[in-house]
Amino acid sequence: MPNKSLSAAERLTDLDRIDLRILKALQQDGRITNLKLAESIGLSATAVLARVQRLTRDAYILGYEARLNPQQLGAGMLVFVEVMLDRTTPNVFEEFKVAVQLQPAILECHMVAGGFDYLLKTRSADMEDYRRFAGTVLWQLPGVRETRTYAVMEEVKNSTQLHLP
Repeated sequence: MPNKSLSAAERLTDLDRIDLRILKALQQDGRITNLKLAESIGLSATAVLARVQRLTRDAYILGYEARLNPQQLGAGMLVFVEVMLDRTTPNVFEEFKVAVQLQPAILECHMVAGGFDYLLKTRSADMEDYRRFAGTVLWQLPGVRETRTYAVMEEVKNSTQLHLP
């Protein structure tokens, strides 16, 4: 397990160039077979499998998932929401975090520094669906005092791939 007290830069030095090549390849295609991955890296399948297992065990790889097309699945409207809480006490933060975890329409939730407390990323079918979500879910979350909604007009870039050296 990587030492959590190390900085991100120090943890990165725990990875050699082969580990980085494996991570880059898996980011591009998480369904690549171990054999094809081994061929692209230039190692045996056994050696690559051992490295992937170590990278997973050490939490460099968190998991695998399919990227779905939200337009095809009735969730084409992307909305970001700034949330301000009425009080910023540990119990209010905790209640809010627990409630957010239960809401599948909230894809991401980030506590931020600045003029508001949380930034949410949500998906809805359309504006009517979002209004329903805002009234029945968003404004009912514990501690919510104020929200600001930003409906996305065009997704210019949407990537989950991390830049690796």
